[in-house]
Amino acid sequence: MLKKVNPVERILLRHNKITEKVLQEIKAGNLHSSSYMGKTLVDHGYIHTQTLLETLSAELRLPYVKKDQYPKSGLPVESISISEDFLREKVIFPLHLKDDTLVVAVFDPFDLYTIEDLKVSLGKNIRIVLSSEQDILEAIEAHYGGGGGSAMDRMVGDIKDEDLHGLDSLDESTEHIRDMASEAPVIKLVNHIISEAIESRASDIHLEPFAEELLLRYRIDGILHEFDPPPKRLSSAITTRIKIMAKLDISERRLPQDGRIKLKILGKDIDMRVSTLPTLHGESVVMRILDRGSLVLDLSQMGFPGKVHEQLETLILKPYGKLLVTGPTGSGKTTTLYAALSKINTPNKKIITVEDPVEYQMRGINQIHVKSQIGLNFASGLRSIVRQDPDVIMVGEIRDPETAEISIQAALTGHLVFSTVHTNDAAGAITRLLDMGIENFLISSALLGVLAQRLVRVICPECKEEAPLTPTLKAEMAQLGKEEIKVYHGKGCKACSQTGFRGRCGIYELLVIDDHIRELILKKSTAQTICDQARKTGMTTLREDGWDKVIKGITTVEEILRVTLNDRN
Repeated sequence: MLKKVNPVERILLRHNKITEKVLQEIKAGNLHSSSYMGKTLVDHGYIHTQTLLETLSAELRLPYVKKDQYPKSGLPVESISISEDFLREKVIFPLHLKDDTLVVAVFDPFDLYTIEDLKVSLGKNIRIVLSSEQDILEAIEAHYGGGGGSAMDRMVGDIKDEDLHGLDSLDESTEHIRDMASEAPVIKLVNHIISEAIESRASDIHLEPFAEELLLRYRIDGILHEFDPPPKRLSSAITTRIKIMAKLDISERRLPQDGRIKLKILGKDIDMRVSTLPTLHGESVVMRILDRGSLVLDLSQMGFPGKVHEQLETLILKPYGKLLVTGPTGSGKTTTLYAALSKINTPNKKIITVEDPVEYQMRGINQIHVKSQIGLNFASGLRSIVRQDPDVIMVGEIRDPETAEISIQAALTGHLVFSTVHTNDAAGAITRLLDMGIENFLISSALLGVLAQRLVRVICPECKEEAPLTPTLKAEMAQLGKEEIKVYHGKGCKACSQTGFRGRCGIYELLVIDDHIRELILKKSTAQTICDQARKTGMTTLREDGWDKVIKGITTVEEILRVTLNDRN
């Protein structure tokens, strides 16, 4: 039996999971209303449930069990003479009964009175394991309460209408609004939304208010999926809580705002970019999840074909010139550039970037965040960068002729310049620069290469199976000389949330600027002509690289058609 030594706050302090300042804040604000300090810390956002339970598990040598590890059928309440109300009140859940030993999942391992009470009343030995409050209550609901409730329902039920009075009024004081959004139920609800998104591998969280409902959507592997939303009445409370976390002006609801949140959730360091936008029925909020732990900054792990990988590494080691990465929004351009910078980030090179915004901070690289409202845009930032004696420059995006011209001049005067531009394919980037008014002889002299890319979803390995080959694909494969092939898809399983996909990888098209391409640039040839010439010298198009990944069983035919529909074959 556990002895009541090392209370939870002392354990967390010793493991550096909280600070003395946190405990002082809790006491000064009279926040500790429950009997268990661990619950108070979780409810008010000072620590994540998983961090709390993992720390206690290591200290107390008790197993930490998650809901998916619970037995599929719960013990009948009658068989162990424990009322459902008692289970809910004490936040415990019976897992196994073997001989004279009952294994019970608990959230508070220091509630020795309840454990002793169970032992005496049941006449059995009690062995405890640790589990989260949410998992325990969901299990009780599923096994004993008809399965009608969810974590969202319970959290919403804790928020009363009278508690929300004034949140929708622009006339209420800022302090009142702040107090309402700082209540534990609202904090728990927002934390649940964020945690659920991270567990679902989402890259973005969308909270969108409409006339009759609040829509909650997560972007997973590039596709938006709807999730169980909070009720519309909580829209303002949730938005205000997020704005407090992002250090935004909670009294300003008429103008868009941008902010940033730093969190440690599920053991991961998470940065979140927050954007609010006033709409007809309230503020729409989008949170971009930047998981530094999942960022791949190794070119060899990004799915480049062997030849493209070799050519790209050769280009980024050049002493000067310009390399462009092109593709639509969300195609992984910035990640590719970060990987390239990581490869050449050595003590003998000075690297400066100008970005909008700086998505990931990189050690040893000077990164500038664009602030248009004070006149710091790509063009002005680039002018200042050149005077800082850099070896390598990265411009987040070429949006206007001025930025294009300055970056070309920088490439011609001894700097290696990386940047992105929005075009459908590699050859299209050249015509885009020409359209911006850049002289053809400057482009042909400065440009080293253009990498076009897209992201396609990867077939879930857990439910991967062979798929029928369509006549269209058979015909296209015949043109490529690949007739005897097999294709695959995912039928959907728990691991991939029934989508058939898990994760993404890139498909690529690298146009290396050689003498033949320079001649065509000087002649102001069309993108199609440039593309045709590049293919004669061995360039693989996006569609061709995509088919190769279909044949290898990495992705599906539908994915390649989805992301390359308007591109040249």
